[in-house]
Amino acid sequence: MATAGKVIKCRAVIAWEPNAPLMMEEIEVAPPQEGEIRIKIVATCMCHTDLFHLLEAKDKRGFPTVLGHEGAGVVESVGPGVTDFKPGDKVIPLAATQCGECRFCKSPKANLCDRNWINKYVDFMSYPTTRFTCRGQPILQFMGTSTFSEYTVTNQIAVAKIHDDAPLDRVCLLGCGIATGYGAAVNTAGVTPGSVCAVFGLGAVGLAAVMGCKNAGASRIFAVDINEKKFEKAKIFGATDFLNPKAYNKPISEVLAEMTNGGVDFSLECVGNTEVMRSALESCVKGWGVSVMVGYTDADFSAKPIQLISGKTWKGSLLGGYKVKDAIPKLVQDYMAGKIKLDEFITHKMDLEEINDTVKLMKTGQCIRCILNISK
Repeated sequence: MATAGKVIKCRAVIAWEPNAPLMMEEIEVAPPQEGEIRIKIVATCMCHTDLFHLLEAKDKRGFPTVLGHEGAGVVESVGPGVTDFKPGDKVIPLAATQCGECRFCKSPKANLCDRNWINKYVDFMSYPTTRFTCRGQPILQFMGTSTFSEYTVTNQIAVAKIHDDAPLDRVCLLGCGIATGYGAAVNTAGVTPGSVCAVFGLGAVGLAAVMGCKNAGASRIFAVDINEKKFEKAKIFGATDFLNPKAYNKPISEVLAEMTNGGVDFSLECVGNTEVMRSALESCVKGWGVSVMVGYTDADFSAKPIQLISGKTWKGSLLGGYKVKDAIPKLVQDYMAGKIKLDEFITHKMDLEEINDTVKLMKTGQCIRCILNISK
């Protein structure tokens, strides 16, 4: 492309400081360096992790930044040493890495690549180096991706090449939330045919977990949320029973135990709340129940040891346990083959300039996923 090797000036949405409106700015995007890829973003959406960082970040070193980590686009140019990608490839930038060389990448047991930003820079959720500048100032790339920009640069170990026919304004959802919830059910929990499951929290991640339980063959899926307006949507993804914890004068774990002869086989917490995490664990049947923490929080929490001594398993899941470079292209193919749903997660469509409206929708629980059109 004519822009290869040159600095590109383009539009991007910058979070200059925590808990402040996002600002549309012109930024400069440097050419990709060794092992890097510059991507023209076509579509993206906001995830609750973006919202959490914007509203609740405790470390101001994470600003200014360009948020966004659920996006899809087309390779504009590649840096030296990049052989698996070429200009024109359709890709999904990834919030996690898969270098293929570290201990974790070589093991089938984990997806915790040593080169991921989360290992050293979790406090400000970015690498300290960046290819973005604005008004002469470096702008951080949130989670190494920054998809709220017309162009972004990321390392090739954090990019998945996808099918040429993939609709970018749909498969962008697979960059984080949907893969996270779905994989937590089918990979981390290992939901089995005929089992009974409970999913706590019915945002995009929770609904994807419901879909994972359904596709894994669960016979009964409890959808648990204090917002009953989400129950109809959960039914679309496979939920069979619906519980609002506020409707009972006893802990929801006791309600579930009474309804399931002692507790569910699998529970998935998709809220990021320590009390809900504990409730999800307590909702599992003793002996073999498995509870998976999916929602993010940096708060401390605890549980009664007897919950685990009695045979329950408590697990955590990052990005659904997927080795992302390998898994995301397969999930794209599954969507295109009708094996998983994506369209049903989309409740709104907007232009990038309307990003602050998206923030309001997410804060008030009116939006599951809003597709932001970046470029064509």
